[in-house]
Amino acid sequence: MNKSYLLLFWIFTGIMAAKAQHLRPADSTLLSKQQDSLQRVADTILNGKTEDIRQQASDQFIPQLVRALKAPYSFEFSFDSLQSISIQYPQDSTFRIFTWGLENDNGFYRHYGAIQMNSKNGQLKLFPLFDNSDYTSNVDTVGDNKAWYGCLYYKIVQQHFFNSEYYTLFGYDANNLRSTKKLVDMLQFKNGKPVFGGPFFSYAEDTVPKPTRKRFIIEYSKKATISLSYNPEMDMIVFDHLVSATNEPGKPYTYVPDLDYEGFKWKGGKWVHIEKVFHDALPLGKFPVQQPQDQRKKNLMRPQTAEEMEAEKASKKRKNK
Repeated sequence: MNKSYLLLFWIFTGIMAAKAQHLRPADSTLLSKQQDSLQRVADTILNGKTEDIRQQASDQFIPQLVRALKAPYSFEFSFDSLQSISIQYPQDSTFRIFTWGLENDNGFYRHYGAIQMNSKNGQLKLFPLFDNSDYTSNVDTVGDNKAWYGCLYYKIVQQHFFNSEYYTLFGYDANNLRSTKKLVDMLQFKNGKPVFGGPFFSYAEDTVPKPTRKRFIIEYSKKATISLSYNPEMDMIVFDHLVSATNEPGKPYTYVPDLDYEGFKWKGGKWVHIEKVFHDALPLGKFPVQQPQDQRKKNLMRPQTAEEMEAEKASKKRKNK
């Protein structure tokens, strides 16, 4: 390669690197300092001794987070030290969602969140999320960011269908002293604004077909641990089939897994319900019996299934050898 070509190569490489590095070093340094302050406040939201202390911390956290996100190209700063705040990205990184929960003294939880868009000019475009779940008895709804079904998101799966993007959100709600909820919700952006819910959960292929739902929610005993997630190998959502441990189907807080599994398969722009994922008997020991989990050991900001907890334990043992 002659000197002229070499010079052009380095000039082109420098231009591309400059374009890729939107976040200025000075802004990155400032965001790191702001992140340290945010984490101290977030820790109080999670561990404050009283509801008033936790609420005050949450009220303080929101404007602090907004101030930090106003830095140009703040989307490129990961905030990975915010251990008690869930931050989830879709595959295309067009946005990210911040969510967290606040425990009331009566054991109920209220959720807070915001969607930050990945704007091309680096300017902040933020949609605050207002938890409306405690104010409505009808959860089968479609709403914007002001009518959000509050929860802590732990996974986003993206689907493309007919030139549109659909984002499947997996959420966790510690709920109350007796029961926990997990849910699957759908997110779209229409005219640049978020829309939650929609006729995406079909039961048309069930033995006894049921009406299509706008979001999928399961409630179960506080003593149980269940799985609800997307399985990439099977290319479907898989979750525990639940039964009432006391034969009281009208009481969700009695529900526990019975080692059978249901699912949803993405077909024609909908999640179609699969009544039974595994048609053969499961080998004894393949899926361990779910044991009640010590509530003090549960990380409410990073909900895990029993299988994930076992995998993490095994990984720690290997590292300690």
